Amino acid sequence: MSVKFTEEQLNNFDKAMLIQLFLNQQEQLESIDNKMQLLLEQMADMNRQRFGRSSEKADESNQLSFTIEDGEIIFNEAEAFVDDYFDDDDEETVTITRKKSKGKKEEDIKGLPVEEIPHEMTEEELKSFFGDETWKRLPDEVYTRYKYTPASVSVEEHHVAVYSGSKSERMVKANHPKQLLRNSLASASTVAGVYNAKYVNAMPLYRIEAEYNRVGINISRQTMSNWVIQCADRYLAVFYDYLHEHLYDYHVIQADETPCLVNKDGRDAGSKSYMWVYRTGKMYKDKPIVIYDYQRTRKSDHPREFLKDFKGICVTDGYQVYHSIEKERDDLTIAGCWAHARRRFDEALKATSKDKQRSCTANKALKMIQAIYREEKKLSDLSTAERYEHRQLTVKPLVEAYFAWVHKVEPNVLANSKTHKGLQYSINQEQYLKVFLEDGEVPMDNNAAEQSIRGFCIGKKNWVMIDTISGAKASAIAYSIAETAKANNLKPYEYFKYLLTVIPEHLDDTDRSFMDKLLPWSDELPSECRKPVK
Repeated sequence: MSVKFTEEQLNNFDKAMLIQLFLNQQEQLESIDNKMQLLLEQMADMNRQRFGRSSEKADESNQLSFTIEDGEIIFNEAEAFVDDYFDDDDEETVTITRKKSKGKKEEDIKGLPVEEIPHEMTEEELKSFFGDETWKRLPDEVYTRYKYTPASVSVEEHHVAVYSGSKSERMVKANHPKQLLRNSLASASTVAGVYNAKYVNAMPLYRIEAEYNRVGINISRQTMSNWVIQCADRYLAVFYDYLHEHLYDYHVIQADETPCLVNKDGRDAGSKSYMWVYRTGKMYKDKPIVIYDYQRTRKSDHPREFLKDFKGICVTDGYQVYHSIEKERDDLTIAGCWAHARRRFDEALKATSKDKQRSCTANKALKMIQAIYREEKKLSDLSTAERYEHRQLTVKPLVEAYFAWVHKVEPNVLANSKTHKGLQYSINQEQYLKVFLEDGEVPMDNNAAEQSIRGFCIGKKNWVMIDTISGAKASAIAYSIAETAKANNLKPYEYFKYLLTVIPEHLDDTDRSFMDKLLPWSDELPSECRKPVK
């Protein structure tokens, strides 16, 4: 508690005592002022998060560039550049169990248009099978499947010709597509439609069910959930693993993660799970790969296991787990993210009153980072070797100047303020933020990974939670294929349909080389899988 003195007591104090009291009072006032500034900053930040815009787009007016001359940082007015960034959100699926009733399949397809698709054998094929024996045609085997086209569903009625020898009674059937799921109406087109709606268009299953019901189609969300999980496990998982292996062929990859909720994972309600994303580096524009990996926690075991066969550079945010893994290995380098460094100053600037924004330290830090981005943008179309050379000439001096300035001003900035935290982040991450300067294949930020996980973040807002672990793993597989398709300018629906048509035909193959033809950049992909070139 503070001590209060009377006027008489103060009159009796000597000069030295009065000076000491005054100095103590100054310290108290400074402490109160600092606490008040932190509280005002926190209130401004809370109001911004609640009512303000989340965009981090830079104000391109009155921007600065800078250099070092004789140990001093020289600022010059110039136009600067910086990317937009994406915020991570949270949340995912609810399934409802319904009893199956007899004759339900027939009832579900009643009234839908039927397209007969014959599967017959040629005269030559029959002679080859039966030889000199005559044959007769038996009643066809009939398989019914949903056929999905956008905004409508019809029924495919597969009439498979069955033949029997007149003497030996040997039987043979005409070739026909493999069943996706036994005794199910699921077809490649229908399941691809569900994948596209849920994992590309972020529609929860209950909305897809309602949309079907509006046009007289009875497919429950539980049925669709089973289709999604079983097809991912039986067919798409094989291709997912193949993409995963191909990811390790690249020198640079990028990683990020976001929390999600899984309802039935054996833990208390509300326990956080994580969806991790790994993708090829931003500089590889021809054959990008995006891999999602569901895990129950954010422990270092998960990236350690995922990256164990990767040798190269991994671009991440400042999460310490990656740095710990790097220290365990000689063949792995972690690169930092300038977008995260910039983001902290952007938050500090928005929490600063408008009359002080132009002259504040956070604004100066933003201008310096924008100048670095501006120079980096000029190198986007260069080769790896050329980009490295130009970075050494134009970008590296700006980076060195930025860190010299950060070390200089950090001791004078109010401790625990957002600006101070931004400066400390840059100091702590300096080693990792400089990695991109020494390799032309390394991007200066992790925005590509954040953009790749953005579809999941949008979707989980709609589902709130994933119901089961198997659903979470199926989601990881589906998102991997959807995001890889989008990154390669494919139509996700057509690509899902093609994979679900081809992979079932090869499940018994011991040779997996057929999957080379399924890769997003394969010349053998059907033209309908590709987006038209504009």
